Amino acid sequence: MVKKCDTGRNPDNKALIEAERVTRLLPSQQKNHPTTVPADVSKLDHINTYGSLPEYYIDQVFTCRQCGQHEIWKAEDQNWYYEDAKGHIDAIAVKCHACRKQKSAKGVAEQV
Repeated sequence: MVKKCDTGRNPDNKALIEAERVTRLLPSQQKNHPTTVPADVSKLDHINTYGSLPEYYIDQVFTCRQCGQHEIWKAEDQNWYYEDAKGHIDAIAVKCHACRKQKSAKGVAEQV
């Protein structure tokens, strides 16, 4: 049986409410929440900041700048972006998956 991957795309209202609720918890409560992903600080050495580095990642709700769709930037995706793709720690999700796909498809069509 294929396991359904929870990507945060097109979340139902219950998932949005839960993600919002977790963002309002105290840090000590967030750290122990089941959806929290611990950060590996050794993989964040590419970040040059005066601020502190995260101890963990939590699901974050955002609204797409282009279409207004609500999505969840999952903790696992943040972990990958910051630690494996070496993204900057101040970067956040601003476009939904559909708008990013549309932009990349448009870019490929222009190259052809």
